Amino acid sequence: MISKSRRSFIRLAAGTVGATVASSMLPPSIQAALAIPAQRRHGNLKDVEHVVILMQENRSFDHYFGTLKGVRGFGDRMPIPLPDGQRVWHQKGSKGEILPYHFDTSTTSAQRVDGTPHTWPDAQQAWNEGRMDKWLPAKTERSLGYYKEQDIAFQFAMANAFTICDAYHCSFQGGTNPNRLFLWTGTNDPLGQHGGPVTTNDHDSNGPVEQGYTWTTYPERLQAAGISWRVYQDMADNFSDNPLIGFRQYRGAAPDSPLIVNGLSTWKLDALKRDVLANALPQVSWIVAPAKYSEHPGPSSPIWGAEYTSWVLDALTANPEVWSKTALLVMFDENDGFFDHVAPPAAPSLNKDGTLRGKTTADATLEWHTKGDIRYRNQPYGLGPRVPMYVISPWSKGGWVNSQVFDHTSVIRFLEQRFGVMEPNISPWRRAVCGDLTSAFNFANPNDEPFPELPDTSQADAIVASQIKLPKPKPPAVAAMPRQEMGIRPARALPYELGVHARYRSGGDALSLTFANTGKAGAVFQVFDLLDSENPPKRYTVGARKRLHDSFQGDASGDYHLEVHGPNGFLRVFRGNLRRDLAERKAPLPEVRIDYEPLFGNLRVQLINRGRHPVKLTIKDNVYRQGERRTVNVPPGQRREVRYSLRSSGNWYDFSVSAQGTESFLRRFSGRMEDGRSGFSDPGMGLGTLTF
Repeated sequence: MISKSRRSFIRLAAGTVGATVASSMLPPSIQAALAIPAQRRHGNLKDVEHVVILMQENRSFDHYFGTLKGVRGFGDRMPIPLPDGQRVWHQKGSKGEILPYHFDTSTTSAQRVDGTPHTWPDAQQAWNEGRMDKWLPAKTERSLGYYKEQDIAFQFAMANAFTICDAYHCSFQGGTNPNRLFLWTGTNDPLGQHGGPVTTNDHDSNGPVEQGYTWTTYPERLQAAGISWRVYQDMADNFSDNPLIGFRQYRGAAPDSPLIVNGLSTWKLDALKRDVLANALPQVSWIVAPAKYSEHPGPSSPIWGAEYTSWVLDALTANPEVWSKTALLVMFDENDGFFDHVAPPAAPSLNKDGTLRGKTTADATLEWHTKGDIRYRNQPYGLGPRVPMYVISPWSKGGWVNSQVFDHTSVIRFLEQRFGVMEPNISPWRRAVCGDLTSAFNFANPNDEPFPELPDTSQADAIVASQIKLPKPKPPAVAAMPRQEMGIRPARALPYELGVHARYRSGGDALSLTFANTGKAGAVFQVFDLLDSENPPKRYTVGARKRLHDSFQGDASGDYHLEVHGPNGFLRVFRGNLRRDLAERKAPLPEVRIDYEPLFGNLRVQLINRGRHPVKLTIKDNVYRQGERRTVNVPPGQRREVRYSLRSSGNWYDFSVSAQGTESFLRRFSGRMEDGRSGFSDPGMGLGTLTF
């Protein structure tokens, strides 16, 4: 193990459990390493010569970073609705309603908090086909616990120093091994052709050669392509977190085979450091932590995980030349059972008759559970809840947030882009929806961004030893919504250009929605019907430069109320009434459409009246223009246009449109107009939820 005398991150003052965080200057050797500019021979992805992957255990995004400023955390103004009309924060169980509550490490033993249920059945129960309303029955009240900066100061410092991804999801609704298989192989063998579909932790330790999985892993593809690779681990203590041991080709390999030497042998962090110093770091490396340092609730703790990550960084920065061309990707395999409020993008659920509840332009055949446990037949495997993901490199420093949708297969996609070794196991649906991580890097001018000072973790054992004597955390007697720190952070450009356009269907018996994607990446639109508490949301996967159409009926009185949620705070609200006089055009027929004009920094709002009577439409800003209102008269059969400059809000917008004389009519449009340039996170984050 690397000497604890060399630390490069946050010093947590010892003495009391409520220790304060004190910054210390970086050791000279680390300062020198970080001061060396990123390698810039090409000004693109080719500058990355080494990719190191550290997958830790069992933490959700809100559980760690719900209070971090500038990310989509507890201050999200667009949380999804629950079937009972409340928002997703208000989870209910046998003891009533519980909101997310603080795991206070100054008064409780929250550093060593016990885990929660985290298997395929209970994950499906909590998710509930996208309703997201069964966390307490499925995961226990402990699932709603979260940390603040003073509890996990190292993790916050990492996010503030490098790049944090706030839309990175685990691949699978369930536990460790299936998710790790997606990271190492791109699949869980959904069709059951090679020992799957994997929904449990089967074959996570050594076993007979004639048992185990038989599909090809990504390390094998790297080996065949001549790309060097290695798994750094202690085979005597890797917490059964190396899924390669479950494959027959590894179990039966000769002792001198690369599959054994590089995949199933002991190479601890001191070996990692030796390889770095000798300029012998493989092109691709995976790191598997011992149980104590895995961050898994129970056997590990956040501060032990922080200590281990600091050792990894000490090793990688021991040779400045190597660090100048290395990317370290740190993520978590799954959320344990800890709550996250963002509804995971997923393929459409299947109705009992086998029809889709929604639509998709991407082939989702490999996303549904069609083999094995009949209780969850036809349910999507993923994506699962969000988990923390740090992109640590000379090309990603500066405290950025990246809000593109990713999952564990995105790591393989990044390796594909860099080394040209394709992974056919990744499903078409995931390739459409999940990015390849390249948007998290700045290869053009990385050395123009400052490197914030990082402190270290020298008192981890002492802090855990003192905290374990304290009472276990529990929900407070009076629930209160947690507060996210106000403020913004720099945000990477995203490949999204999304829209949802409404119009009354001919005959007036339904509202027709067009889901349009004119961007460079696919997206999932999730449609919640607030007047239908029985059925789960409909999901629409729309690939890049594609569109889908669907119609939605009103209730018995003709009322409709739909919310459409998409990536990075994208929201559309459609409310109104499908009355007979609409069909007969005896009343105004208002509609609203927005279009992006990124070259000019404008949002164009089209106010449309398809009826036979004039209508007054009022546009109300909800956040960024101090509640500004503008009323426009629209004659029958005509349209009017209003343009808004989005430059002062960093291209973020949130406004509503109502109609005089048609009181039930309302449209809301919220999101960010992408223009191909980096900007900043939502300045309205944390200003409160607007519910209609």
